[in-house]
Amino acid sequence: MCNDWGQMFAWIIVCVTLAEPAEIPDISFVPPDLQVPAMQNGDPQAGKRIRQVTPGYERTQVYHALYLPTDWKPDRQSPVIVEFAGNGGYRNKFGDVSTGKLEDSRMGYGISAGAEFIWICLPYLNNAGDAPVTNWWGDPPKYDVRPTLEYCCRTVRFVCEKYGGDPDRVILAGFSRGAIACNYVGLHDDETAKLWRGFVVFSHYDGVIEKWPYPGADRESARRRLQRLAGRPQFVCAESSPVAGASLTATEMYLATTGVKSPFTFAATGFRNHNDAWLLRPSPARTKLREWLTNVLRED
Repeated sequence: MCNDWGQMFAWIIVCVTLAEPAEIPDISFVPPDLQVPAMQNGDPQAGKRIRQVTPGYERTQVYHALYLPTDWKPDRQSPVIVEFAGNGGYRNKFGDVSTGKLEDSRMGYGISAGAEFIWICLPYLNNAGDAPVTNWWGDPPKYDVRPTLEYCCRTVRFVCEKYGGDPDRVILAGFSRGAIACNYVGLHDDETAKLWRGFVVFSHYDGVIEKWPYPGADRESARRRLQRLAGRPQFVCAESSPVAGASLTATEMYLATTGVKSPFTFAATGFRNHNDAWLLRPSPARTKLREWLTNVLRED
């Protein structure tokens, strides 16, 4: 009998990994119906994804990617998707790759299909706050998240004020490291937590695994961050592979132990890939996510 949740989660992952499930589709079997615009230099305009620097960071190496939707109007407020990328240096046997660079992020475009939503891809910053990093946030061994938090808050507010983003309809999304960042960064303090209407968390979840190197990776710290969710909804999804399936199950089990009663929606992508490019392809999970988002933004 397992005597704590950590042992139970580990046992579930081992059991599911040893199973022999039916072959799960690879994203390469389904042609994409969307292509993410490349990031380019220039002035923001509808349908373009540009490299931009938030005021105050001009003398640093820090930047973000800003996309204005094809139907963007300067005199109209638009909902906003803010996205954090996965860790860099990742590659698996299915050919899935994560560079850790914000310009390679795809979730926001896949969710919106390029229309209606302003889309911001944010960096994680080093301890000095003057350059992006591709693994976690800050520099080891300290992993100071404060520079990342500051750039996040300043950029979201800048984009909303400058380009008509609706501050009451901002969604935070993330893949892998970014999924953890949805809570670790997005709910790190009261000021940052106030920015978000809802969250899209793909593959991993803050508090489920405690081995990560940054401070506060333990479940009790994660539970305190989760309290700042304060009733707002999260769409929690993961790839449909043995380990990822266990990860989604483990996330549900972990959340059941926290006492947090916010509305959580769970979904498997239907693909085996640890890869945010699943959102560039039609699938029941993408349809479910888009319907969820429509309902979240419609709520008073």
